[in-house]
Amino acid sequence: MGSGQVTAWNGKNITVAGLGVSGISAARALAGLGASVTVVDGGDSEGHRARAAELEAAGISVRLADAETLPEGTELVVTSPGWQPGSPLFAAAAAAGVEVVGDVEIAWQLRGENAPPWLAITGTNGKTTTTQMLASILRAAGLRTAAVGNIGTPIIDVVTGADPEYRDLDVLAVELSSYQLHWAPSVRAHSAAVLNLAPDHLDWHGTMEAYAADKGRIYEGNTVACVYNVADKATEDLVVEADVEEGCRAIGFTLGAPGPSMLGVVDGILIDRAFVENRQKNAQELAEVSDVDPPAPHNIANALAAAALARAFGVPPRAVRDGLRDFRPDAHRIAHVDVVDGVTYIDDSKATNTHAAEASLAAYEPVVWIAGGLAKGATFDELVIRSVKRLRGAVLIGADRALIRDALARHAPEVPVVELERTDTGAMLAAVREAARLAEPGDTVLLAPACASMDMFANYNKRGDAFADAVRELAAAGA
Repeated sequence: MGSGQVTAWNGKNITVAGLGVSGISAARALAGLGASVTVVDGGDSEGHRARAAELEAAGISVRLADAETLPEGTELVVTSPGWQPGSPLFAAAAAAGVEVVGDVEIAWQLRGENAPPWLAITGTNGKTTTTQMLASILRAAGLRTAAVGNIGTPIIDVVTGADPEYRDLDVLAVELSSYQLHWAPSVRAHSAAVLNLAPDHLDWHGTMEAYAADKGRIYEGNTVACVYNVADKATEDLVVEADVEEGCRAIGFTLGAPGPSMLGVVDGILIDRAFVENRQKNAQELAEVSDVDPPAPHNIANALAAAALARAFGVPPRAVRDGLRDFRPDAHRIAHVDVVDGVTYIDDSKATNTHAAEASLAAYEPVVWIAGGLAKGATFDELVIRSVKRLRGAVLIGADRALIRDALARHAPEVPVVELERTDTGAMLAAVREAARLAEPGDTVLLAPACASMDMFANYNKRGDAFADAVRELAAAGA
């Protein structure tokens, strides 16, 4: 980090919104550069007070139980990703002419002179998997890299070298949420991908147009490639609208045969017609569909997007194959749990919105679908219409289950539905038992909730764990 960067922050009065992982990372980094930092948070629990005490010991001021008042003298607000744009704190900042940015923006500004380039990924679904796939491919090419951003170690800690594990990297695989992109106006990636666009987080962004616009920020200033989904025209539209560096190319990915400047699939082979000589006539084999785990259609699309970004960075074809073979998905992402009495049980608790659930349902047939939770403003008609032919039955749980029940009644009245009114965590065992009753040998019982989990569970991981535990109990009962 150059001395000019240090000077820029020295003595600056900065308010950090949020006492979570990213807020603490930002506060420590900026205080280390000489800024006068105050962290504000609306909470006042024992955990909040413990974290506050640690920061105060490092010379950082903390104000709890008040997330609305702008501290006097604030020159910049650094927000954690989840804070709503309409928060009173930000309204006060706007009234005072104070800029609000996020931790990703600060990370970008704190990069050193020889900082590794960013290969960036966003989308409604598949971000984490694709980012991890990309990191696996880059490692297979012998590059020092890390999957960062919306996952793992706070990105400020990575770019500043606060964590020794992430020093001297060649390139970063960066997952960016729409929240993070909203607050990161200066980020300029080497190459970036928008995997897909579907209504999500509209309670935060306000409109689908605003949500898409924030996703599209990832393409701004790209230097080599803007990767888009051929099957999702909205992603290509974002490329067209982006202001990129001269020479930056639009690269599509498709589950069909690729045209020039695309990656796709031919006879079970992942094919590159973008990063080859004479792409009008030539193509390069990268990997087999069987190298992708699991080989569900939406996960093959993830692999193609990761491969496109890696190829944009100059990675050889063999590394794409080896990286995909080495990759293993996280838990609760299309995870095979067990086969009980001829019925396969799949945990895709990570499918927290309708787009993800639709992709999950498309991978199996026939399906007994376990769904429900917090809808986050979503509607379910299109999901049911597109999936009805695959459904053997449905078991509905959670606070907003009635929205899914009504959509099934409108568009799939012949599909048997079991609605569980109980919303305690034990409802999952009851849901699995009901699903087993509806299923026939050869069917799949699929947990793809299409909703967030916080009405019944701490997070989607706990929901998936409950499902797996219930399946194991079912298997033990039948043993």
